[in-house]
Amino acid sequence: MYRSTFKGGCHPFEGKEMSSTKPVVNLEPGPELVFPLSQHAGAPATPVVKPGDEVLAGQLIAEANGAISANIHSSVSGKVKAIQKRPLPTGGVGMSIVITNDNEYREVEYKPASLEELSRDQILERIRAAGVVGMGGAGFPTDSKFNPSNYEKIEYLVVNGAECEPYLTSDYKNMTDSPEKVIGGIKIALKVLPNARAIIGIEDNKPDAISIFRDKCSGEPKIEVAKLKTKYPQGSDRMLVYATTGKKISPKERSNKFGVVVVNVSTLAAVYDAVIEGKPCIERIFTVSGDDIANPGNFRVRIGTLYSEVLKAAGGTIQDPEKYINGGTMMGFAMYDLTSSVTKTASSLLALKKDEVSANEPPTPCINCGKCGFACPIYLMPNKMYKLANNGDKEGFLKMYGDYCIACGCCSYVCPAKIPLKQSFKTMNSIIKAEKKKRRAEVKK
Repeated sequence: MYRSTFKGGCHPFEGKEMSSTKPVVNLEPGPELVFPLSQHAGAPATPVVKPGDEVLAGQLIAEANGAISANIHSSVSGKVKAIQKRPLPTGGVGMSIVITNDNEYREVEYKPASLEELSRDQILERIRAAGVVGMGGAGFPTDSKFNPSNYEKIEYLVVNGAECEPYLTSDYKNMTDSPEKVIGGIKIALKVLPNARAIIGIEDNKPDAISIFRDKCSGEPKIEVAKLKTKYPQGSDRMLVYATTGKKISPKERSNKFGVVVVNVSTLAAVYDAVIEGKPCIERIFTVSGDDIANPGNFRVRIGTLYSEVLKAAGGTIQDPEKYINGGTMMGFAMYDLTSSVTKTASSLLALKKDEVSANEPPTPCINCGKCGFACPIYLMPNKMYKLANNGDKEGFLKMYGDYCIACGCCSYVCPAKIPLKQSFKTMNSIIKAEKKKRRAEVKK
């Protein structure tokens, strides 16, 4: 049952007008590109090249290490400079392949195909070989997502065109500039999920995208466009599934158990490239925005390009920014430098003149107003969870279903006392996960 929205949520400043009207500009990378081996969910990829090797654009440089992992390809031609630890966009460091760009952009020979000639297994293999992962941020390998054990029982393919995070317009540009690719990706997904029908969920702050897809899908009996209310976090899997199908899914459950597969519009465009054009996942549309960016816009960026180079392409900053953010302002990560590189799951770089959070007065005591509970889209009680997390009461925190938190940040956003609720829950859940991992390791010994 199509509902258009969900309970809870909030309405942060959108900021999309800064980049939504800007055309997508092709950005050529600098002299050195960095390819982290962990830019997807699951195990890091395993290098298949060594320092000194010559590579071509589109060439495999690291292969998937197991079922939940993904291949990585060079996005330029050049020479492998090193395989070493480098900074990651989310903080920390990770093993990466460093390639020197020869600026010739010589490519491997791609092998196009038509959807009609491919079997289900061949489609999944082409997606796997191309290294396509969830480009909305989750990074789950798309061939695995399209191949659940109960694939014949999947009823809905829910297409995420909500892009509810403030400032971000990369998905929007994919929808308005390349709707044929997105729709082509949907048709590919429907072939491997033969009993599903597709519902494309788009927020009503994108009327032109809704119009484009309704027009182009008017003759497609298995594809529907759902106009959704603009509200954060509409693009979160569980919220999106409820808004488009009426199905309620716990954060602890996989949606495919309920007959639903959720996929992002940018991922579907990459699926089209992989299956029909035979191209691996070596580029993506990337937003550079924020009130401290000189020329906010959207860029077609080769994977491995340094953040500093993308910032330069947008004219740099107006002044020294208070904060850089990788991703959106609600669920993104603050960056301490720009020496890391764009990965498959990286959608944007934001630069803000003022840190609205740190600029406020220090947090005041909770007054139990309940606003955080009303805003929570999964019906938790953040005020009580915070007290338990702040006291280190892991058992009590779990009894309040604290590990169900999706870290959307709605509770922190609406809190009049400016208590860092989301941060405390993330910290507590990180501690709980680390302890579980340690116990599992001890059991194996």
